[in-house]
This record gives sequence, structure tokens and C-alpha cells, in this order.
Amino acid sequence: MFSSRVTAHVAVFFSLFLAILNLTAAVKHENFKTCDQSGFCKRNRGHADKATASGASWTSPYQLDSKSVSVKNGQLTGMIIKTIDNESGTVRLPLIISFLDSGLARVTVDEEKRQKGEIELRHGSPARKERYNGLQDWVIVGGLTLDKDVVQHATDQHETIVSYGPKKNFQAIIKHAPFSIDFRRDGETQIMFNSKGWLSLEHWRPKVDKEQKEGEQNGEESDSPESTEDESTWWEESFGGNTDSKPKGPESVGLDITFPGYEHVYGIPEHAGPLSLKQTRGASGQYDQPYRLYNSDVFEYEMDTPMTLYGAIPLMQAHRKDSTVGVFWLNAAETWIDIIKTKASSNPLSLGIGGTTDTQTHWFSESGLLDVFVFLGPTPKDISQGYSELTGYSQLPQHFALGYHQCRWNYVTDEDVKDVDRKFDKNQIPYDVIWLDIEYTDGKKYFTWDKDNFPDPLDMQKQLDSHGRKLVIIIDPHIKNEGNYPVVDALKSQNLGIKNNENNIFEGWCWPGSSYWIDAFNPAGLAWWKSLFAYSNFPGTTSNTFLWNDMNEPSVFNGPETTMPKDNLHFGNWEHRDVHNVNGLTFVNATYEALLAREDPKHARRPFVLTRSFYAGSQRQGAMWTGDNLASWDHLEASIPMLLNQNIAGFSFSGADVGGFFGNPSKELQTRWYQAGAFYPFFRGHAHIDSRRREPYLEASGYVEPITQALRLRYSLLPAWYTSFYTAHTTGEPVMRPMWYVHPSDEAGFAIDDQFYVGDTGLLVKPVFKEGITSVDIYLPPITTAPYYDYFTFETYTGSGKTVKLDAPLEGHTPVLMQGGHILCRKDRPRKSSALMKFDPYTLVVALDNEGRAEGELYIDDGESFEYQKGAFIHRRFTFLSSPSSSSASADRGNHLSLISEDLNTAPTKQTTAFAKTMKDVRVEKIVIIGVPKEWEGIQEVKVIEEGEKERRVGFTWKGGEKGKAAWAVVRDPGVRVGRGWRLEV
Repeated sequence: MFSSRVTAHVAVFFSLFLAILNLTAAVKHENFKTCDQSGFCKRNRGHADKATASGASWTSPYQLDSKSVSVKNGQLTGMIIKTIDNESGTVRLPLIISFLDSGLARVTVDEEKRQKGEIELRHGSPARKERYNGLQDWVIVGGLTLDKDVVQHATDQHETIVSYGPKKNFQAIIKHAPFSIDFRRDGETQIMFNSKGWLSLEHWRPKVDKEQKEGEQNGEESDSPESTEDESTWWEESFGGNTDSKPKGPESVGLDITFPGYEHVYGIPEHAGPLSLKQTRGASGQYDQPYRLYNSDVFEYEMDTPMTLYGAIPLMQAHRKDSTVGVFWLNAAETWIDIIKTKASSNPLSLGIGGTTDTQTHWFSESGLLDVFVFLGPTPKDISQGYSELTGYSQLPQHFALGYHQCRWNYVTDEDVKDVDRKFDKNQIPYDVIWLDIEYTDGKKYFTWDKDNFPDPLDMQKQLDSHGRKLVIIIDPHIKNEGNYPVVDALKSQNLGIKNNENNIFEGWCWPGSSYWIDAFNPAGLAWWKSLFAYSNFPGTTSNTFLWNDMNEPSVFNGPETTMPKDNLHFGNWEHRDVHNVNGLTFVNATYEALLAREDPKHARRPFVLTRSFYAGSQRQGAMWTGDNLASWDHLEASIPMLLNQNIAGFSFSGADVGGFFGNPSKELQTRWYQAGAFYPFFRGHAHIDSRRREPYLEASGYVEPITQALRLRYSLLPAWYTSFYTAHTTGEPVMRPMWYVHPSDEAGFAIDDQFYVGDTGLLVKPVFKEGITSVDIYLPPITTAPYYDYFTFETYTGSGKTVKLDAPLEGHTPVLMQGGHILCRKDRPRKSSALMKFDPYTLVVALDNEGRAEGELYIDDGESFEYQKGAFIHRRFTFLSSPSSSSASADRGNHLSLISEDLNTAPTKQTTAFAKTMKDVRVEKIVIIGVPKEWEGIQEVKVIEEGEKERRVGFTWKGGEKGKAAWAVVRDPGVRVGRGWRLEV
């Protein structure tokens, strides 16, 4: 059965392969399903439409048995009874609502018969009978401690009320008949489950072959009374020449989740659309398809579409003025989400003006549990913290990983790599990492080198090492099926591959041709994968060789929707349909663990792994990028909202291919993309094998200069970037922050997605996205406490809730403002790589608010090991205070000023002391203060008081502003150590 399936699709593979080489082609929509072509999506939409059309007469067939309800030790348990149409029976669905110490609530619904294994599978399938219950083991790493102090207010035949949360100001109002839940904060409903009555859990049922009536053709539906549903996709489903055997029949789960009073919802990456998610039921200017989460290899994806892409994070946040809430749908099967917004006015004569907007969402997944976490905020930071506590905080990457990465498919020889490396140096352009795509291998066999083109990979890496640079190589999950290849021989002999629906090793097609796929769910597969990366097993690699995991959706060229059949089997006999979206995470987890295992535990370094496919929790393991984008202006523009949605969904270490993967960018586009990419958290230039060479130094005069400036700006700001990543690693707050996240009260900023803040730095960035543009309009929120300063010129702007125009000549920089009240740290000495900057001195940039105050942080560690977890780091807070001697206006605002450095490491260890010694000679060489008053003009020196040193005085120079620019001052070489406590005073 399976062999015929493969044979039938060989032609499909070759036609797809040829299409990949054709750069003029676009996404092939016929290769990917619409909702009408996905049986369970069509059924769930139809269920919602039926309920809506029925109006007040509709009653959801799900009822919570009041007698079954019990609240104990932070959990509510009960039994939901589903009434089956046109049948006398019912279905029992166990319910658990967990109230967590963190203030989150978790709602889980299962199916009793399947829990007990009391079902029969078709075709003699060996698949598991239960609904998939192993996702938590891959995704959830904490935050599940139950709140045993919840307060149960009432339980009667109609409803149960439970108060929970740290302040017990959250409530779950569980209504019994029909079953629904309202989640309230401070007495106001924030989120509603099943308020529309769209809850659906397709229970197991045996297939009943209906008797064909005389004159009725095969495939025609019976018109008998019992035939009330379209069963055409219940028992098997065909698409793209593949037939899904569906041994368990229909098994989808669906639920309507409403956010009353919330107009904007965000998240659920990955999609190439706006930050504020659109409606999906055909409203004007909106989508007519649901947002889809089904990790797929989408070739040359389009803009402004809910079409699925490479990764899936089913976290949605809803925001209105001063309130953020969210839901996390823990299900790794194919998932669709409809969004509908309805506006209601409290005044019938208002003609739609004013009033509130409710956002109704409808979630449905093909299989698995109904398992949803509820976040009641009220702030964006609360959501970030709660979600990160559950799924893990963003990895703190090695310092080099925040530098610039140079990649293309492919650098063709080791001499080519060394030549590129030398030319970066010759042109004084910094970079940290060079990458090798698949052609470095011997015939696309991973863990090998092409001996003709890469005869001496160690010598190649020796040259990179001399300037602190690294190498990244690609290894994908498909293993070439070829004789005399020890890797594939071991995969087959040890039975470590993914199986087909007949429980034999699955064979498909990818870059090497015939291939098998490692089953990274299998503990034995993980152990084997780790062994392959040992230096003795993979000669030519070193401790500075890191990894790129591509094609891990998984991409299968001859598979349905360019991926793996859903009825394939993984370890434990779970069907691929149950785990598809988390498959990429498991593979990256195996690679991450392999990079750890190859090192001596005493000298372990943080792995670097880039992934294309991801799920919730992937942020713990490394970086992602937005896949195979195009060298076009719209793809440059789309990269910002795509990355913003990644960041608020917990995955900060994200980027897009600078220049676009497919095609050849114009010189202007290439330049603008570097200027924007310098503010991506993950900064990599990449190009297709058929595109022209486009290393930065190859650009013509007039273009190479601004590209070099952008790269040097990135490197000067690395201290601020690294500090921002530490914040993400410890608090969950994103590195790229949209306007609504930073200014949750400013409704005018809620849909803005073409500008963003960098961490807590106060830097507000607005890249150029249009051809021929030499200025941009940047929106400034109505802030009266602090101005904005142009980062480069110190021109001053006032936040008024309007846009201001900034010059953005091509030969200049990306427009960047710095909000008053912030202090950031940078390094001003240009170097070849970040490693060579380690002991360079720092510059502090102090941007004053209207009260003459500012604050910021600096985090430093060794940039590569896990010793920071033992206290081996420096973490300082800098606070600038300007205290007037009188209360009158600002007559002498600067009569007394002080800049204080204080230690934020509250639990120092011996490792703290040891690390501080390595940094003892690293100093602050300059302090730039922006927004100083004219009264400071006469100051010529400041007093320096430093721990362990004598009091001294250093020079202070005031520089007047002109033509709208802020006055500023410089403290020259204060000489203070970055790791010590000190203060500057006048």
C-alpha cells in the first residue's frame, strides 16, 4: 500500500523540485488546503453556522452533570454529558479545571471511552486509542502548581463559582446547562467559553456501512432520517493524491472563545499578515479563510494572508485600553481559528459611534484534547510572565549569536569561505558567523563533508577562530536512503525512523531523494542522535561549529501538502496527526541536547540552533527565522509585524532573511533591508543558490557605506541587545515590543505594526519599507513626561499622539528615536567581531526626561557558558537624578546631579567574584547626557566616587542644542569600572 503511494508521487517530487528552481513561481495554492478542503474545518464552521442560524432556539448539546462537580485542592472535576443527535445515547467527557498559583486557569476536556481504550480502530491500525495526552511533556516546563486556596462560592444545579488568583479577584463562573465558562477579573467578564454554543468534541463511533438503495449511485448520501451529517470526510480523506486512512474516524475538538469589549487580538504565529489579527468570515477588507496552524514548507509565501507557514504558537492575546488577557490552546494537531468582531452600542441612537467591540474567536483542531490555558492579565507583562513560566523563557544566547550572520545557499568550497572571511576584514565590515547550506555534505548525506570542495574543514575553522568567528552548518531531519551510509544503516537497524500507517519505516522524498526521518519523540532516537555529534563521530567539526535545522515541519516533497501523511506513526504509536505541529520542536530538542552532549559538562557552552519549524516552547532552544521570503519591498515590510507577533508569543530570538531568500534585491532594497535587519533580534543575510552573490562588500559605492554603517550600529548596540535578551530570559518580556505593549493606554497605537521598541532601551525604530522614500512618519504616543530624541542628531520631538516626519536618506541610518528617561550602554570602538569587543570600554547614553531623570540596566556575563546560572555575571542599574535646589520651574534644575551605578545581583556567589575579576579592567570611557538644561553650561567637571578608589574629578563639557536639537553634555573618561558601584556628582 505504502510503496505504491511513494511510486505514485515520484513525479510530483520532481515537478515540485523544478518549481523550486524557478524563481518566477509563486506559492502553489493547489498544494495546500482551504477550510472547505479540510473535513474537520468545514464541519466545525458548519456547526457554528448552524448554531448562529438557529438563533435563540439553539442549545448546545453539552451539559455539565451538577452531581459530578467537585472542587478540591485547586481543581474542579466533573463530567460533561454530550447528547447525540438522533441517537438515544450520550457521551461522557471528563472535565478538569485547574486553578494555578500563578493566576492562570486550565480547562481540559477528554473522552472517557478513549481514556479507557474502549474503542476499536479501523484497518487493524496499531495507533493509540487515547486522545493525545503527551504534549504537555514537550511544551510545559513549569507553572502547574495548584492554588489550593481557591474559594468555591456556590455549586447548585445551575452553576459553580470559583474565585482564584493571587488576590482572589479572578472568578470562573461555570454554567452547567448548557456548559459554558465566564472568566472574570474584578467582577467584569474578560473571556467566555462556549457562550455561542459552538463547543464540539467529535466522539468516537463505529463506522456503519449503510445499505445502498436500488437506483442509488456509489458515494451518494442516503436521504434516510438518520443521515443528518455529511460523513464524506469522517472515515477517510484524500488530498493531493494521498488518502488519509483515519483509523479513529472523526475526532476534532472545537470551542468558541469570546473576548467581550476587546477589539484587537494578536499572536498565533506564524502568518504573513498584520499584527492586529483580521476577521476571517469575509468582512470587507478582511479574510474569508480562518487562520491556519499546520507547520508547512510554503514556497514563496504571499503577503497579507491567514495561510499557514512554518511554525505554530497557539497563543492569542486580546488587548483594550489598560487591559490584556489571553488564551493558550495546547494542541499540536492541525488547527484553524476564525475571528469575528461585532460592535454593540449602549445607546441605540448612537448610530454605531462609541460602544464596544467584542471579538469572537472559534478554535478547532483535528484531534487531541481540548486543553486551554486562560490568562487574565491585566498587563501585557503579566501575560508574558505567565506564558513563559509555563512554556519556558527565551534562551539566553551566546553573545556571538547577536552579531551578524552571513549565509547563502551555498558557499561552494572551504577556500570560498576563507575568501569571504578575508574580504569582510579587508572592507572593515564586522560579522560573527558564516553558514554552510546543504552542499557542504557528501551527496546530501548529513554528518559528512564533500571531500573535493571541503577537504580541510578544520583549517577553514581555524581561520574563523582567529577572529573569534563561528561556523553554522545545516542538518535536516531527513536521512538519505543510500547504501554504504552508516547513518541510515543505523537508523534502520535500530528502528529509529518514523513509521507509515502499516508500522513500517516511512520513506519519502526530500533534498537527498529517497529519505527516512528520525523519530525525535523516541528516547532511543534522541540518544542515537546525540551520539552522531560527538567530535569523534563527526570529524571536521569543532566547539565553534553550530547548527541549523531546516525542513523540520517536516517537509516531504511527495507528501500531502508537502509534509508527512497524518496516519504515520511515532514512538508510542501516536499518529502524526496528533503531533504534527510539535514535530519540529522535538527535532531541535534532539540537536540542542546533542550540542550539549559533545562538550565536557564542566565546560558546557550554550548551544546555538536555528529552526524553521517551531511550536510553543521552542524559544527555550534557540532562534527561528521567517523562512523562504522574497527579495521584494512587501516582504521587507511584512517582516516587522511577523517578528512582533513572534516576540509577543514568547519567541524573541527571531529574524527574517536580510535581502530576501528568493530573487535579487535592488541595491536600494538591499541597503534598506540591512538598515532594518540591524534591529531584528536575529540578524542574518541569506540568499538562494540561483541569486547573485550579495555579500555587503560587493555592493557599489553609495550602498556599501550605509550597509556598513548599519552593521556597525548593530555592533555598537550589542550591550543593549544582550541586556534585552537577558530581560527576555528572566521575565519573558519580548525583545521587540509593539506600541500597544509599551503604551497599553494609547488606543491610537494598538494596530501600529511598522515601528517598535527594542527591549527597555527606549529606542523606537521605524525602518523604511518603500522604494524611493527619503523620510518616514513615526507615531509618538501622547507622553507629557519625556521627549523623544533622534538617536543620531539629538533633534527633539514631543509625544502628542500624532506622527512626526523624520529624515531617512538612503545614505543615512534607520530612523531611531530614544525616549527620554532611559539609559542604554553601547561600545563605540569598531571591531571585526563581537568576540574582539569583549574587554572594550563602554559608553553610557543618558536620555533625560522632563524631570531630569533616567534609568537603565546593563547585563554582562562570559557570553557563552552556563556559569551565569551560578552567579557569574555583572548586572548593574544606572540611575540619573537631577535635583533642583528650589521648587520653582527649572531655574537651576542642575544644581545637583548624580549618576549612580548599583548592583542588581542580590545573591552574589564565589562565581560572581571570580567573574568580576576577569572584568576588573573594563571601564566606562564616556557618558553622553542628552536633554541637559542651559543651567549646566557652566559645569566644567564632576566628582567621581567609586568603590575602593579615591574621590576624583573628571571633565564635563556642555554642548548647546540648536534648531530644535537638545543640548547635551559629555563626561570624558570617568574611568569607573563597569562592575563596581560608583556615582558621579556635581
